Amino acid sequence: MSQATRQARLRKHKRIRKYLKGDNIKPRLCVYRSLNNLNAQVIDDVKGSTVLSVSTLDKEFKKISPSGSNIKSAALLGEFLAKASQEKGISSVVFDRGGYLYHGRIKAFADGARKAGLKF
Repeated sequence: MSQATRQARLRKHKRIRKYLKGDNIKPRLCVYRSLNNLNAQVIDDVKGSTVLSVSTLDKEFKKISPSGSNIKSAALLGEFLAKASQEKGISSVVFDRGGYLYHGRIKAFADGARKAGLKF
C-alpha cells in the first residue's frame, strides 16, 4: 500500500469515526485489513476498552482456516466473531469498516457475522 493510499484511508476512517460511537449496549465493531490477515475488535468507546478481539492469526481460528487472506476465511472470521460475542452477551454492534471500501473481504466478514446472528 502506497503512502498516499494509506493517508487517504486514514482520512476516511477519521471522517467515519466522527459519527460512529460504541457503548456498552451496542459496541463498535472495528475491522483492520492487512495484506495477509484480518483483525476485528469489539470496542466500548465510553470506557475506552476492547471487549473482544479476533484475528486470522489466532490459534483457534487457524484450526478452522489455515489461510487468512481470502474471502472464505474472512466470512469464517465473521462467524467466529459473532459466536464469541454472543458468548459475551453482545447481540448487536455498530460496524466500523475502518475506511476500507465495503467489498471483498470486508463485505464477506460482515455477511459472515450477520449470518451467525450478529445484528448491525
